[in-house]
Amino acid sequence: MERSGIKAFATVSRTIQNHYQTILNYFDKRHTNASAESFNAKIKALRAQFRGVRNVEFFMFRLMKIYA
Repeated sequence: MERSGIKAFATVSRTIQNHYQTILNYFDKRHTNASAESFNAKIKALRAQFRGVRNVEFFMFRLMKIYA
């Protein structure tokens, strides 16, 4: 892939080199970051519900009450 000179291959190669431990961790222990991604989606949905956040302190309070 490196000798082909195709940029997309170089990008994929760098990504695998940077994240190979995490990739192998999935196959060894079946660990994923699905729970973190799910929580991020919930936060995003809550932000969308409020149509933007002006009062960060209140947003963090709501977040804590709903998901803590």
